[in-house]
Amino acid sequence: PMPPKPVAPDSMFIFKASNPIRRICHYVVNLRYFEMTILLVIVASSIALAAEDPVCTNSDRNKVLRYFDYVFTGVFTFEMIIKMIDQGLILHDGSYFRDMWNLLDFIVVVGALIAFALTNVMGNNKGRDIKTIKSLRVLRVLRPLKTIKRLPKLKAVFDCVVTSLKNVFNILIVYQLFMFIFAVIAVQLFKGKFFYCTDSSMKSEKECRGLYIDYSRDKKEVKRREWKRHEFHYDNVCWALLTLFTVSTGEGWPQVLQHSTDVTEENMGPSRGNRMEMSVFYVVYFVVFPFFFVNIFVALIIITFQEQGDKMIQECSLEKNERACIDFAISAKPMTRYMPQNRQTFQYRLWHFVASPSFEYTVLVMIALNTVVLMMKYHSAPTAYDAVLKHLNTAFTVLFSMECILKIMAFGFVNYFRDTWNIFDFITVLGSITEIVVDLQSVNTINMSFLKLFRTARLIKLLRQGYTIRILLWTFVQSFKALPYVCLLIAMLFFIYAIIGMQVFGNIKLNDESHINQHNNFKTFFSALMLLFRSATGESWQEIMLSCLSGQECEPDPSISPLTISPDHEGGCGTDFAYCYFVSFIFFSSFLMLNLFVAVIMDNFEYLTRDSSILGPHHLDEFVRIWGEYDRLACGRIHYTAMYEMLTHMSPPLGLGKKCPAKIAYKRLVLMNMPVDEDMSVHFTSTLMSLIRTALDIKIARGGEDRIALDSELQKEISIIWPYLPQKNLDLLVPINKDTDMTVGKIYASMMIMDYFKQNKAKKLRQQLEAQKSKLIFKRLDASTLPEDILSNTQPLPMMAHSAGSALTRGGFVALSPISPQELFLQPISSDADAGQQQSLVQKSNTHTHQIYLAKPVLQNCTSLSVSAISYLQDLDLFKVKTNILEQLFALMLFSLCPVNHGCSVFQP
Repeated sequence: PMPPKPVAPDSMFIFKASNPIRRICHYVVNLRYFEMTILLVIVASSIALAAEDPVCTNSDRNKVLRYFDYVFTGVFTFEMIIKMIDQGLILHDGSYFRDMWNLLDFIVVVGALIAFALTNVMGNNKGRDIKTIKSLRVLRVLRPLKTIKRLPKLKAVFDCVVTSLKNVFNILIVYQLFMFIFAVIAVQLFKGKFFYCTDSSMKSEKECRGLYIDYSRDKKEVKRREWKRHEFHYDNVCWALLTLFTVSTGEGWPQVLQHSTDVTEENMGPSRGNRMEMSVFYVVYFVVFPFFFVNIFVALIIITFQEQGDKMIQECSLEKNERACIDFAISAKPMTRYMPQNRQTFQYRLWHFVASPSFEYTVLVMIALNTVVLMMKYHSAPTAYDAVLKHLNTAFTVLFSMECILKIMAFGFVNYFRDTWNIFDFITVLGSITEIVVDLQSVNTINMSFLKLFRTARLIKLLRQGYTIRILLWTFVQSFKALPYVCLLIAMLFFIYAIIGMQVFGNIKLNDESHINQHNNFKTFFSALMLLFRSATGESWQEIMLSCLSGQECEPDPSISPLTISPDHEGGCGTDFAYCYFVSFIFFSSFLMLNLFVAVIMDNFEYLTRDSSILGPHHLDEFVRIWGEYDRLACGRIHYTAMYEMLTHMSPPLGLGKKCPAKIAYKRLVLMNMPVDEDMSVHFTSTLMSLIRTALDIKIARGGEDRIALDSELQKEISIIWPYLPQKNLDLLVPINKDTDMTVGKIYASMMIMDYFKQNKAKKLRQQLEAQKSKLIFKRLDASTLPEDILSNTQPLPMMAHSAGSALTRGGFVALSPISPQELFLQPISSDADAGQQQSLVQKSNTHTHQIYLAKPVLQNCTSLSVSAISYLQDLDLFKVKTNILEQLFALMLFSLCPVNHGCSVFQP
């Protein structure tokens, strides 16, 4: 709750801040339930206004309501007086009359008091309300507007509407200017040409005299000729503006167009299709106004309404999308996914069957087939055809009933009805069974055809399957959630106009020949609302307006004696105020209020066109659904390792995804930093809020920033936006962790440090191995370049076999045919002194590769191995190791077995 306002120094020059009367008034005004009490009184007075009888003014009901009106006016007068004493009148800031809402309260209260005074002085003498008193009583309809100030969100919507009107005032001026131009042109074209005679054969006023026979009805009727003018005409600019406004709403314009094309001369009757070129005027007018200016006006209202809404939340550092996501996290709860504990029971096997995807897809196929069967019915179908369809529908109902029974057996009765979709399925099946039972009865006393809706309702289950469709449904739901205050403002508009209509037009006599009849009138509050709803849709609103003009017959008042009725009472009902009443209502309802629905829906449908990589509230439902797979009992906690696995099953931007590298996943988990309980579990709300914060970067500590300070700042902002949120829930949303608390961030930071240590250690080991590598100690040589003493002493290796039929190649060097490479490296290891050193080096060099087990062969000639050994090693597929490692190993072996002082020129140590 907001803190009380400080007391001003003086009030009305006589009430000081220490004055006891003023202190009492200040205390009462700032009581916690004072505004709520006034709001309840406003609602009660509005209900009393709607319950009045506009025809029987002195009925018993109206007398009782009049006493209640005294009480309501007394309460509002008391409120006005104590606020004046507390706040002062007008001279200083914060005084009573410096608030426009207080000025409205003052006008309503003073108008009611004056009406009471005039009623006591004059009203009781004549037995009926005079027009002055009636006009003052109309001011009571402004009482519902007092609720706007007392509901902050409703006031915010109202302020957005008012600001929108201010911003579009310029386009409204241009609209009126062009309307005036078209009105002037219309006056020049059609003035005095919309007259006609009731006898269509007469073309002038002089001829339109006497009697004629009317054949328009079933029987002939003799009538007197009358020279009349069409209701909507262009004889002056005012009527031209009204006619053009009516045409711009799309109502009655075909008749106006026909009258315009039938014009002849001034003060002359019409001739069918005489001036067809006049239709060009309406084509141009429709392009300029209904197609252009009206849509621009509506678009600007929508845009400015949305901009004002965005400006109102700019005071807080949280953006609109961030606030929507946090609001989802506040209200989200774990989903119960029941699973039997004992896996050896029949219930568990049944649960595993009904929870399997194959069972779900089978049910969806059944729904699709049932839909096809429902579509196959048509009028005048053969009896056998209808019987087959009836049996098919019965069969599908039995199958869906079996589905419900199996799920109830698998989940249990209580757990089954915890799921909203299960409740929907159960109601659908129950309605289908009821329909079958009713159809089996021979006599149907009640029409139960509406039960067929239950069968078609199963189609809704198909809508929840696709991701895009789920987002679309979510948008619809969010739009309805955002509409209450817009709907309340529109309802208030309809309420005010309905009460005014009852007070002003409620006593017009019903006439089936006019548009004020038994189905369309202002006699009761609900009938007035229906009439206004019809007018808001544009259905013949201009005809209703004409039926409410002055000169209408009055409905007799049973509470008034006929002797007291004045002579002008017969034609004294209705008023020309109907022009302002209906034009203003059409403007506010059709052009302004109803387009607020479009503004709200467009604002919510922004999620369908925005970048899908940006987290939005429509993504968060996936978290609730997948969390339920790991927390089937909805206890609100899971192990932190299960949480990591769960995040990998969520697609970005909400989760990590299955292909997310471990290092990137660990970094995000470090930023999330949810607290871990003693049983190493994390909470549902904390995890969801941490995902939202890291995805949208909401006050995340980076680069050495103070995490505790940022968390405290976020807690304050959330408490301001959601002032009634308990501190316990606030601590779950934004936990402030101490240095000694165990968190997910600490766990995964430790794992990152360990991984870094292992990688760094392996890197250093590789660097050491690289440092131990010697330079190349052999190179490819041609045998012809070797000295004669070496060639003469050359002998083949034991593992090489000489090919007797081979020719000399490479300058006379004998071609050798080696044995298989596998046999080459399976020779027994040598007992040389340096064998241990080489074997140790082999094992060190293969720390990050497949381990190699090599035996040093007995080498008798270095040159032979230098020419062919590397080529053989490159063919080794058995060991699948890098060639450079093998080269290094054999270089070391060759260097140890063929010392340089033997004169072997192939080595270059």
